[in-house]
Amino acid sequence: MLRERHQVFRTILIGCDAACILAAQVGAYLIRFEFMPHTARNPSYDTHAVPLVLLPLMVFALFRAGLYQPRRDQRFVREAGVILRAVTLGALLVVLGYYLLKKRFFTGEGFPEDLSRAQFAIFAGLAFIILLVWRFSFRSALQALRKRGWNLRHVAIIGTGRLGQVVYHTLSRNTWTGIKPAYFISHGEQVTTPTLCGLPVLGGLNRIDDILREHEVSGVFVALPQRKAVELPRLLSHLDRHAIDVRVVPDVTPKYAPIAMTTSDLDGMPILTLRQSPLMGWAAVSKRIIDVAGAMAALVVFLPLMAVIALLVRLSGPGPVIFRQPRASLGGRQFMIFKFRTMHHVAQEQQTLTDEGRGEDAWTSPGDPRITRIGRILRRTSLDELPQLFNVLLGEMSLVGPRPERPELVAKFREDWRGYILRQHVKAGMTGWAQVNGLRGRTSLKKRLQYDLFYIRNWSLGFDLRILWLTLLRGFVHPNAQ
Repeated sequence: MLRERHQVFRTILIGCDAACILAAQVGAYLIRFEFMPHTARNPSYDTHAVPLVLLPLMVFALFRAGLYQPRRDQRFVREAGVILRAVTLGALLVVLGYYLLKKRFFTGEGFPEDLSRAQFAIFAGLAFIILLVWRFSFRSALQALRKRGWNLRHVAIIGTGRLGQVVYHTLSRNTWTGIKPAYFISHGEQVTTPTLCGLPVLGGLNRIDDILREHEVSGVFVALPQRKAVELPRLLSHLDRHAIDVRVVPDVTPKYAPIAMTTSDLDGMPILTLRQSPLMGWAAVSKRIIDVAGAMAALVVFLPLMAVIALLVRLSGPGPVIFRQPRASLGGRQFMIFKFRTMHHVAQEQQTLTDEGRGEDAWTSPGDPRITRIGRILRRTSLDELPQLFNVLLGEMSLVGPRPERPELVAKFREDWRGYILRQHVKAGMTGWAQVNGLRGRTSLKKRLQYDLFYIRNWSLGFDLRILWLTLLRGFVHPNAQ
């Protein structure tokens, strides 16, 4: 029944996706030749539209992207990214197919002599937008049906410990998935409590086959505690006898341990990745491009102001204009951070010598006599950090990321605070999610760590741009800056 229902949904999706692509083709032709200036007079639709014979390549790209596989646990934001990649691949296939067919098979009439680049760009853009709107509408309709009790998939949760209850509450919060827990199966040999979270508890594991035959479900979530992990192979062998979906939730959910768990396959070997920098491949390249472009643009804007600040710092007393100090960034690599000097020169040297191992006590306090008058203004407005734009250009820092700490403090904090070292999976930044939320200066280290790890787990270019925008709005001046 479930397989037949999925086939119905997949047929609907394929048919409507194809209609969306066809609508994008017609729309691109109309926009290009009816609403935009063109040289051809009354161009024929038959000879100027994207060839119909190539449109199935777009549907093929959607297939390859996995858009017709059941993904009840996938959020729409991720589906939108998959659609974008699929449309990009499909557009490339259409271009390639057009030129191959035109050159080898179609040299006469009935085939466009030259595909308008503007028309094709409009086609790709319209295909993405129309597919996005259609898929969002379809998902919204399914969610409405599921709220009324339709199109639900009932599952059993194997495990009555902490992890099993986490699975229950997670599924209950995310009703959009249409996955509804039906009952628990005790991970022990005996049932110690008749109900849990308002659901019946059946069991134990020695009755797993009888339970699944007597109480039909479409799938199970295996949520065994760590001490029961040794029983997982035997349990999976029992589950292989039943035509149900099986999902295993590993008991590795401490507050700070995983950055973003992912599963992959290497030559048939399954791999569960707990920790991996989010900045891999094109993500790292695109972030670097934004860093360089943003730093150069900021230098153009702030260079005159930096010259004035340098003069004021020089007049504030003896000592260098730029203060340098070792800090730790990506992978624990050390670099010399640049800042405008804000303390009296001797005091600055003394602080550097005495701060080692002092942790949070190493930060300055309100009214610190070591800070110069101009230094107080620079710290309050964060203008003392403008020279770090050169650190960004050198590739030592990023515009956005966790603030860099001194190596000796990193060594201390990594022992005192679980998960602190995960901050070094990305480059240190001039501004960050913690800073735009007011966590600067003498504020809770634990809270800052939570915000930094949230940034790392949820990193995206859009998130970076949001932080930069918030920095412009409220990040320069803050009462906690000292």
